Amino acid sequence: MLEKLKEDVFRANVSLVEHGLVIFTFGNVSGIDREKGLMVIKPSGVDYSDMVPGDMVVTDLDCKIIEGTLNPSTDAPTHAALYKLFPGIGGVVHTHSSYATAWAQAGKSIPCLGTTHADYFYGSIPVTRHLTEEEIANNYEHNTGLAIADCFRDRDPLQMPAVLVVSHGPFAWGEDAFKAVHNAVILEEVARMAAISISISPASDIDQKLLDKHFLRKHGKNAYYGQKK
Repeated sequence: MLEKLKEDVFRANVSLVEHGLVIFTFGNVSGIDREKGLMVIKPSGVDYSDMVPGDMVVTDLDCKIIEGTLNPSTDAPTHAALYKLFPGIGGVVHTHSSYATAWAQAGKSIPCLGTTHADYFYGSIPVTRHLTEEEIANNYEHNTGLAIADCFRDRDPLQMPAVLVVSHGPFAWGEDAFKAVHNAVILEEVARMAAISISISPASDIDQKLLDKHFLRKHGKNAYYGQKK
């Protein structure tokens, strides 16, 4: 079942190691088959070097195991919540990459200081509110997804394909698992750049017109970056 998606999700998970975004068993990638309403995700606590495509776990969006002999990632309910709430996405990534996690632990959004950031994220990357004691005690991972959704009441998740979960770490998403990983890699890089920039000198957000120019030349109906397909 969903063999191609399993292979893609497996390869996307392994690429987290290749890009230096995870160590040991940290992090996870999932992908979704929208027609079937099924999610494929990394198994919980399995080292990346030991995984094979067949280890990927297939669940429905209530996180019921449909196929697989291993338990899905403990973050599966967060992934599932995002798929339900953001119908335009096809892959989700969670890491504990150093710089993005440092911003999350500080409880600070990542300011958009320059055009590298603006090429991928339409403004500052938001940080979630703190979960309540009740939300932590009951359905913690699902409630993490709802807290993420709270950040996007007035944001387009396709224009802002990442978020920082306060005191926890980053989540990123995209059209598929590979695009989600791509966004997670860029997220870590702009988090690093922002941290370095403000350590040198206080920095201001990018001018709105320059933000618009750089983001919209790569995204949207009038984008002109790259080659025509």
